[in-house]
Parts: sequence; structure tokens; C-alpha cells
Amino acid sequence: MASVDFPPYQHFVDGKWVAARDGGTLDIVDPATRQVITKVARAGAADVDDAVAAARRAFPAWAATNPSERGALIRRWADLIIAEVEALAAVEAQDVGKPLSGGRTNIYIAHGIIDYFAGAADKLTGVTLPTRSPDYLGYTVPEPYGVCAVVIPWNVPAVLTAANVAPALAAGNTVVLKPSEIAPLAPFALVELARRAGFPPGVINVVAGLGPEAGVALTSHPDVDHISFVGSTGTGRAIMSAAAQNLVPVKLELGGKSPNVLFADADLDTAIPAIVASITENAGQNCYAGSRLLVQASVHDEVVERVAAAMAAIRTGPWEADLEMGPLVSAAQFARVSGFLKDARREGARLVTGGAPVGDGWFVRPTVYDRVDADMRVAREEIFGPVLAVQSFRDTAEATEQMNATDFGLLACIWTNDVSRALRLAKDARSGQVAVNQFHDAGVIGFPFNMQKDSGFSRGGGYTALREYTQEKGVAIRLLAR
Repeated sequence: MASVDFPPYQHFVDGKWVAARDGGTLDIVDPATRQVITKVARAGAADVDDAVAAARRAFPAWAATNPSERGALIRRWADLIIAEVEALAAVEAQDVGKPLSGGRTNIYIAHGIIDYFAGAADKLTGVTLPTRSPDYLGYTVPEPYGVCAVVIPWNVPAVLTAANVAPALAAGNTVVLKPSEIAPLAPFALVELARRAGFPPGVINVVAGLGPEAGVALTSHPDVDHISFVGSTGTGRAIMSAAAQNLVPVKLELGGKSPNVLFADADLDTAIPAIVASITENAGQNCYAGSRLLVQASVHDEVVERVAAAMAAIRTGPWEADLEMGPLVSAAQFARVSGFLKDARREGARLVTGGAPVGDGWFVRPTVYDRVDADMRVAREEIFGPVLAVQSFRDTAEATEQMNATDFGLLACIWTNDVSRALRLAKDARSGQVAVNQFHDAGVIGFPFNMQKDSGFSRGGGYTALREYTQEKGVAIRLLAR
């Protein structure tokens, strides 16, 4: 048995691996071969009830646990994860279809997040407030919500488990996690390590199931106190509507249409490999993927030629081959991306490279479309595939306009050697995150995964994320004379 094995046909409720109440199972498929890897329990409403009830029973004792002890337990979990990096990397890579090196990177990131919040558990404080007289005292206390529902997608399951579960636990909440039915194996492996670390029964529960069954049951459950959702904007709106019925707070991490804004003075030798990686990593199946390239007109032809050559050289293959790119995760995702490719041609975008399936699994060639208009679907909608839409601009004003011409507001990446221009664009970007001369947040500890507009509202995994899982209590005291 592998070192992170967990029982098949089961899910994790109240500290135990158990079958679904009705015995239902889900097939988990390798995207490269389209063959079934294993089966897990298919949770329904009754299973969600069991998980929420277990979390509710565990909450009082877990919330009352010394926060330093909570942090120490979370760190034991992190230590077990780092000891099993290779096994966990293989689980995530095969389940999602990403190269083994990509799975390894995700496990290192997940470990870093969990370790970060292990250290933060006993650093959560309130504030003492000024008073109008020495006869009064005012202060605040951050308190856990209670039972937190966490619903995550299939693209980076280990990272998203860490980014949502670790701060919730550190703040004193208990958790019911529903991973995607497409790729639940890494979350199950992580919770098995949490079990070995010694978390009390009911503190962490993991149930996989279909959205209309387990997902709806969890996010509309009357005994859930807080909801965290990562996924599509449409589903996010539906979850907000369900949460409104129970007046439950929600944090949403939704879609993106992130631009790389490339000026003529940028270091192209640095920028172009990063731009290509931003749309081919995990086959473009990332919410922050750099799916739009806005390039200054004077270097447009050179950049498109170099980007297209680099994209055409990307090697695709199954996870164990550990090449540059794997397949799309499922038949549904393959059909969705294929539909965008057809629409881009129909709407008049110029295909530079790619634009077709390849191989036997759900593989799509890395694709570049040039001469893209702002009203084309390929420029407006989240594709979640290795498809890059190129537009050109003349000056900073036009670049700013194009950068913000999207309903999403997750990440904007600016490539320039002009510091003043970079600072102006960072200020004007209507997105929760801005990167300059890099893609995303490399090198920054505790960087907040912020978002704006249709990308949602969340600070997932960042330095203030612990606050998202607490509610503030204000205390005002009048000091009586003795």
C-alpha cells in the first residue's frame, strides 16, 4: 500500500472512513487514459447531515482548545504532508491529469499554507478601543463561526484544501469539506494524514458527491455557520442565494480572465516564458490563468511569433511522463474548450498555433489566437484551457482600458521596465491582485488571494485569511466605583 492510501468506496466522517449511507460510489478517472483509477463514496443529503452533525458535536471542544495546541496539531499535519510529498504529488497529478512536477509543486504550496496557519493560530487577537473616560473599557474578541462548509473544484485540490481548511481550523472552527467529484483523491489523502496527526473526530470531515446532491445539501444546510466556495461565477451566485435563506456569511473565489500586459520596454526573454507558462500550467485550468495577452503594437509581431513558437514546443503527455502539459480534466471540460475553439474561428480570430485536440486522452494543443476583438467570447469568458487571446494596444491609456475590459477582477500582470508606469497601472487595475515583471506572487509570504468584480470576494490563504473565519464580538464595560 502507498503511504497515503485510504480505503476505497468510502469518505471521512466523524474521524472514520465510512461508506455512503445508500452505498453509492463515484468513478474517479485518469484524464490521460480515460480509465477508472478507483472509486470513492458518493455522498447524498443523509451523508452531509452526518458530516455536519459530527462537526457540530466537535465544535465546542475544538473552539475551547488552547490556540497554541491547535497550532501544534496543525503543524503535525504539515509535517506528515512534507514527509509524503512524492506520494501526494502522484495522487494529485494522476487525479487531475497534471504533470508529476506540477503535482509536487502543489503539495509544497499546500504544505506551506498549512504550516503558515499553524503558526498563526495563536496570533489571532482583538483590539482595545479608546474610551471617553477612564471609567470605561472597550475591546473586541475574534471568535470562530462554528461549522464551516468548504466546497472546492478539481483544478488544484490540495492547495485549495489547505487554503480553506487550515485557516478555518486555526481559528477554532470545524469543517465539512466537499471536494469535486472529479478529483477528490488529494483531499482524501490529506485528511487521512490529518487523522494520523491526531485531529479529534468531527473536526475535519470530507464528503465527495455531485453538486446537485451533496453540494446543495451542504451549502443550504441549516446547521452550517459559514460557507467558502471556490468555483464558477454562476455557481457562486447560486450558493449566495442559498446562503441568504439561512443568513450565513459566504466567501467566494470565482473565475478570472487575467491579462498579461506587455510593454515594448519589457524584458521579453523573461516575460515570454512566464506568459506561456501562465496559460499552459495545469493546461490553463486555473482561475488566475493568463488567458489574455495585451501587447504593445510596436513589438506585437515579434511577441506573437515567439509566444506561438514556445506554445507549439510544449510537450503533452500523461502525468507520469512529467512533460510540460497534461490533458484537460474531463470529457465535459474537453467539450467546453473545444466549443471555444470553434467559436473563435467562427468569430474571426486568427489562429496562430494549436486549436485542435491531440492524443488519446482529453488533450488539447496549446493555442494562440491573434487579432482578437474585445467582444469575442475568447476574450470575454473564462475558458479554463490552454487558449491565449492576443490583443494589441498603442499606449498606456489604451492598455489600461483593455486590462480592465472584463467582468472579472482576479489578477493583472504588468511587464515593463518603467517603474512609474508599473505603479500607475497597478493603481488603476480593477483586480484584487497585481504582479509586476512576474506572473502571480512568487517570493511573497502571506500574499492575499484577493479578487474583485465577478471574481468574487475572498482573501484566501493570505495574511488576513484567518479573519475571514472569525466573527468579531465587541465588549464594553463600565468600571464601577468600589
